Amino acid sequence: MKKSFLAVFTSALCAALLSAGVASSQDLVNVGSLKGPTSIGLVGFMDEEAKEKDQEYSFTMLTAADELSAKFMSGEVDFALIPANMASILYNKTGGNVQVVDINTLGVLYLVTADEEVDSVADLKGKTVYTTGKGQTPEYVLNYLLKANGLTEDDVTVEYKSEATEVVSMLSKDTAAIGVLPQPFATVACQQNESLKLSSDLTQEWDSTGNGSLVTGVTVVKKEFAEANPDRVEDFLEEHEDSVEFVNENVSAAAELVVSCGIIEKAPVAEKAIPKCNITCIDEEEMKTALSGYLEALYEQNPESIGGALPGDDFYYIEKDD
Repeated sequence: MKKSFLAVFTSALCAALLSAGVASSQDLVNVGSLKGPTSIGLVGFMDEEAKEKDQEYSFTMLTAADELSAKFMSGEVDFALIPANMASILYNKTGGNVQVVDINTLGVLYLVTADEEVDSVADLKGKTVYTTGKGQTPEYVLNYLLKANGLTEDDVTVEYKSEATEVVSMLSKDTAAIGVLPQPFATVACQQNESLKLSSDLTQEWDSTGNGSLVTGVTVVKKEFAEANPDRVEDFLEEHEDSVEFVNENVSAAAELVVSCGIIEKAPVAEKAIPKCNITCIDEEEMKTALSGYLEALYEQNPESIGGALPGDDFYYIEKDD
């Protein structure tokens, strides 16, 4: 018998499949996301699917982007919600067999610290910063903003942790520590330690440079899957859009689901974090414009950050007119 979504996610680890029985069914569409904003945007979708007698989707939530991308490349996951630059890397590695169907989160990164001297990236000279995402969005965003503020890697010591919870732990132990954290972990850290503050929204800092929008997460599918299953792609997009709308317009109810899923432990914290997560579902030409500009900014900084080359037009899934 299939287990319900909530039954699985309220069990020990929140990186497990919906259930062993669901995951093994070839008829189901498998969706993988990361513990954080991308999964928050899916909670309405997950909840509705759990209520269906005949389920069409299974969901996997993981903490590491590398692990999720591996499952996507192996075919265990059909739709993967991953960092934007990783989508470009996979596109280049597969010779164009990866397409982006939507942008699921815009900027979610914040500077978090109790240091009263730090109000922006410009104040980081001579400081040590703890963050996650080596070789991923946090590293490239931070490097871009350091350069934009006239700072180099020699001016700031950056120590990378494997998970956001490790950064939160460092901030709780050392009141002088500075962290770069995504939502909802930034809000969680401030709730755990009242001396901490969100000293800067890195999305606003990026936007102030005039170099397009900061894009954090996108949803990818293999081109061969999209070509063989256009109806499933469109159905996923409709469900995802509805879920994002539910989360953004019903924050209190969404917060309860976020807690049930094990993404955040307490509903009041989730309720405060959700509006800061920039959860969205942007597709078609608007997606292409925003994402291509962001990838160009990363390419200028370090071509390898996006896999060595800018993706072609076929990277962007745009429904063809009949």
